[in-house]
Amino acid sequence: MDKKKVYEEILYTAKTIAKEKEGALFVIADESKLKGLHEPLYPQVLGKPGLHHHGMDKVLEKLAVLDGATLLTPDGRLLAYGSRLKKSIPLPGYGTKHAAAVGITTHLKDSTAILVSEESHWIKVFKKGQMVLQMDAEENPKSLNDKIVSFLSEGDTALLTAAGVSAAVLGAAAFVPVTVVGGTYLAIKTATGMIKKNWNQINFLKKY
Repeated sequence: MDKKKVYEEILYTAKTIAKEKEGALFVIADESKLKGLHEPLYPQVLGKPGLHHHGMDKVLEKLAVLDGATLLTPDGRLLAYGSRLKKSIPLPGYGTKHAAAVGITTHLKDSTAILVSEESHWIKVFKKGQMVLQMDAEENPKSLNDKIVSFLSEGDTALLTAAGVSAAVLGAAAFVPVTVVGGTYLAIKTATGMIKKNWNQINFLKKY
């Protein structure tokens, strides 16, 4: 399954779970690198089905709200569900899912953790031990959603540059962007402040 499609499917499921006011933690990483870093809290009876299989979207939604993390490969294979991650780094003010998201992405630099908060009902994405994006459960325009998926799956900075973040800021070694996406609204946190944009206005300006 295409990597972008995998992220698209997981983000869609995450938004569905957020709307239902439940929590979840997805981890996307290579199978070989996850070995020894997790242990199941429930019997693993499904094998390793792919997200492309018919009905897997509903299955994934149900499995993801179990205690523990749901682990998937970048090509969309379900490796495990309801698993305790053995790498954890506490994040002050937050619970075990946040600690697991920070810990696993710190240990596996090329992994991604997508967390659905039970408290705020927001989706938070972690890479390299830091939160790089958060969004609410509102539906985004397809053009915005495509840029979010490209940002997460390929590191494409079009999402940030469209909001007005300069190449100089993007290139700063100590800078890690936190992008807040709320429906059609963007708020890009930079080292010097917050850049706020309305996506509808961005698209209008591009069109005309």
